Amino acid sequence: MAAAITDTTAAQRALKRLFDTHHRVVFFGGAGVSTASGIPDFRSVDGLYHQHFKYPPETMLSHSFYVEHPAEFFEFYRTRMIVPAVRSNRCHEKLAELEHAGTLLSVVTQNIDGLHQMAGSERVWELHGSVHRNICQRCGAVYDAAWVLDRSHDNEDGVPFCPTCGGRIKPDVVLYEEPLSERVNEGAVGDIASADALIVGGTSLVVYPAAGLIRYFSGDELCIVNRDPTPQDADADLLISCDIAAAFDF
Repeated sequence: MAAAITDTTAAQRALKRLFDTHHRVVFFGGAGVSTASGIPDFRSVDGLYHQHFKYPPETMLSHSFYVEHPAEFFEFYRTRMIVPAVRSNRCHEKLAELEHAGTLLSVVTQNIDGLHQMAGSERVWELHGSVHRNICQRCGAVYDAAWVLDRSHDNEDGVPFCPTCGGRIKPDVVLYEEPLSERVNEGAVGDIASADALIVGGTSLVVYPAAGLIRYFSGDELCIVNRDPTPQDADADLLISCDIAAAFDF
């Protein structure tokens, strides 16, 4: 196993060298990419799954809970999943720059916050969807996060309905008990399989099926950038353990 780089300057040099020597790099990211933007992750000590709610977060983020307890679902979704004032950080911005420079092929993300697109990334595979798309289940109309937060389209229980047809709104987010989008999954797999370098950043690599996508990588260099150890660290050619936004500030 490669020795972990903990010094920020050394991490910046290592990442710059990786991009200077590869031309089809894919970035596979998780919640840790957005923590520098003020969005809490899920599994760290201060993460969402360690906070106390009436129901466990895993339950409230399930398809069955959305169907059976829509009022409680949307209250949790609005207050915990949508962060309206959030801004992209240096990691998001650098990845967008590298894509425009022609070195980064794409971003594969488990995040639903849309920060990669906010920073300027164009080829983004959103494995778990996005809070910025909320879809009427009857007519297919799409509403953004601000529309959902507005609450003026809610019924008496606080559940939003389509003002055009009266259909029920569902976030375009992959909930527990739901499969990944076949189109998105195939796009992500294709890019990872064709990459000459793969950077895995800000993810614990324990959420499946998303974490299993890295098995399709057969390129030259696997880099893992994460604050805490992951189950795949032994396979990494380059291992970085420091703040990810600082590491990408090169």
